[in-house]
Amino acid sequence: MATQHIESDHHDEHGISHVASVKVLLGTGGSLMLLTIVTVLATRVDFGSSINLAVAMLIAVIKATLVVLFFMHLKYDKVFHSVVFISAILAAALFVGYTLMDTGQYQPTNIWNPDSPPPAPIGPRPPTG
Repeated sequence: MATQHIESDHHDEHGISHVASVKVLLGTGGSLMLLTIVTVLATRVDFGSSINLAVAMLIAVIKATLVVLFFMHLKYDKVFHSVVFISAILAAALFVGYTLMDTGQYQPTNIWNPDSPPPAPIGPRPPTG
């Protein structure tokens, strides 16, 4: 007697899927909307260029973490994947931090006024006259 094997689309018995509740999804979406409003309001306050950038980056990291944890279900996944995500965030912060530490050296060569640009340090001089 042959037995019939029926496959289902549910992977719960293998532990590879998770369904987030509506409450969690709405809470996460509401938090993202609130953080978006905070980001817009933070642009209206001048803390100084370095602090404004740090605040914007902090809010962006929090929003990205919420998306990854709840919408991409990292909270319910293996710890290894969380370690990889946190390592990526720290690496990105390291790269941005070192870049920001070095920007002060190049401020005189930035063209803030296109009508009177600073002279080029090397290369041909523009024609005069």
